[in-house]
Amino acid sequence: MKNRNLMVAACAVFIVIFIIVPIPDFLLDVLLVTNITLSLLILINAIYADDALSMASFPTMLLFTTLFRLSLNVVSTRLIIGEGEAGKVIQSFGKFVGGNNLVVGFIVYIIIMLAQFIVITKGAERVAEVSARFTLDAMPGKQMAIDADLNSGLINEAQAKERRKRIQREADFYGAMDGASKFVKNDAIFGIITTIINIAGGIIAGVVMHGKTIEQALEDYTILTIGDGLVSQIPALLVSVATGIIVTRAAAENDLGSDIINQLFNSPQVLNIGAVACFALVPVLRQWSLLAVGGGLVFLASRIKQNAETISKQEEIAVEEKEVEEIRKPENVVSLLQVDPIELEFGYAIIPLADKNQGGDLLDRVVMIRRQLALELGVIVPIIRLRDNIQLAPNQYVIKIKGVEVARGELMLDHYMAMNPGNVKDEIEGIPTREPAFGLPALWISETMRDRAEMMGYTVVDAPSIIATHMTEIIRRNIHVLLSRQDVQTLIDNAKENYPAVVEELVPKLLSLGEIQKVLSNLLREGVSIRDMGTILETLADYAPITRDPDMLTEYVRQSLGRAISSTYITPENNDVITLDPQVEKIILDSVQRTEAGSYMTIEPAVSNRIISKVSGLCEKLMKMGKQPIVLASPVVRFYFKRLTENAIPGLVVLSYNELDPSMDVNAVDMVSI
Repeated sequence: MKNRNLMVAACAVFIVIFIIVPIPDFLLDVLLVTNITLSLLILINAIYADDALSMASFPTMLLFTTLFRLSLNVVSTRLIIGEGEAGKVIQSFGKFVGGNNLVVGFIVYIIIMLAQFIVITKGAERVAEVSARFTLDAMPGKQMAIDADLNSGLINEAQAKERRKRIQREADFYGAMDGASKFVKNDAIFGIITTIINIAGGIIAGVVMHGKTIEQALEDYTILTIGDGLVSQIPALLVSVATGIIVTRAAAENDLGSDIINQLFNSPQVLNIGAVACFALVPVLRQWSLLAVGGGLVFLASRIKQNAETISKQEEIAVEEKEVEEIRKPENVVSLLQVDPIELEFGYAIIPLADKNQGGDLLDRVVMIRRQLALELGVIVPIIRLRDNIQLAPNQYVIKIKGVEVARGELMLDHYMAMNPGNVKDEIEGIPTREPAFGLPALWISETMRDRAEMMGYTVVDAPSIIATHMTEIIRRNIHVLLSRQDVQTLIDNAKENYPAVVEELVPKLLSLGEIQKVLSNLLREGVSIRDMGTILETLADYAPITRDPDMLTEYVRQSLGRAISSTYITPENNDVITLDPQVEKIILDSVQRTEAGSYMTIEPAVSNRIISKVSGLCEKLMKMGKQPIVLASPVVRFYFKRLTENAIPGLVVLSYNELDPSMDVNAVDMVSI
């Protein structure tokens, strides 16, 4: 690597030296041939490049090649004007193009130079400018697309980092090409100026210094100027073409030649139409060559069609053979054993909601669900699999957790769901139904009634929002089931970056990965966020030497997170709570049996029924008042009381006294007693 850098640096120094120090004509011949060869190599590499970034150093190449050509121009000009000779290469090019007619040669040279300047160089410059602007404008959208794929689980962090790096490289490349294209343009302008100087200076030098006639000087120096111009303009033309190829090259799987041939001669119908056009022009132009061209197109079209049919048959045979081979394999059943953590199956009428081509945004909503729950609960939600199911009704959908159906709903796609928040007295016409996520009464209304319903105070939602809300609530209720050991390992690895000491102390010395998973699952089961992994791990490290019971450790963690938990449910507007009678707490504690496998309650069914009945009555009383029921219990009882009531009263908030913030004021409105 160091030797290569040294070689490039030496070449740059020598290029500058050539401008200052005179060199002999034989060395100039070698350098001119080298220049042409380098330009040809650049053009060939540009043709075979898959995309622009395959030649990321191309802007720097333009600088060096342009500087090299300029130095050679200076050297050749010095030899032409000073000695009237410029080597055999320039002499050969001048005589080959000019021949015996200097006017024709000069005109051909001017045409080549103008074609390079006006057509190739100007076009490449404009494309580079537009590409740079569009690339920079598209960067925010590409970054958002990467974030969306990362959040949806389609790519991992390493892949996202690599894609972001590539986007930055593209922006840097096209920005550099926008500036480097000016080298090519100005090089063409310099060539025109050099031509004028060489002819004028050569005539003056020939007449004054060498005693030639004006006609003889014009002839000699024009030939040399034409040769010098061609020797410099031909490499410049090659590099200009390479520049145009690079900046117009989109990402592809094949090289440029393959893409052009495949795309231009891919359709037999197009070739046949071209052949018909050639045949139709024969009577008009009376050129029999059109028949040959048309016949060639017809022949080529027939060959392409035959090859396509052959390839299609071979692919069908290969697919069939592969399918048969897969069936024969004993391990082909393994793929059927995999169960998706979360599935959303829907009937065929709901497919447009998930199809972006039809304007559906359900996929984007799924990404937002995962992002929302990650921010809310601090957990990585598994990838949500969406698939259609012909066995369902057209407007029906089913939500599955680990392959088991947990919820279903039915939509009216051409309607909106309107729900009365409780303060709307006016009624609106619609089809009675139930909101699937929370079971609230609702109405299906037509699109024409939407604005009216919103003005009346109804909450109006569309079909994708209904599915998204339902899925969010289902995932929130079952997130503790979805939390795997691998997810916990990912959370711990992420926390290790900020809290390496506590992680090294805790895992696996004090607690195993499975025990930490049980604690986190217990927290999520009651809707407690686990985003604050630092506090959770610190608490586990403090109390793990005392007990390894996941339930007890969960209570210790809840107490550490008490302020965040209590502030979620208790506010100055909603501070009414229900307390437990000490007798009830004693009954619950006395029924707790502790074993090596954990703790469980052996409370009598009649007693538990009375407790649940009493709690249900008090909760209904608070709910009628528009307040959320909250039960306060002592720290040692809270967990067992929650387990006692969670099946009969799901969603009941049970807090311990140690979880309350000291600054909070609570109002005990009633007591659970038997």
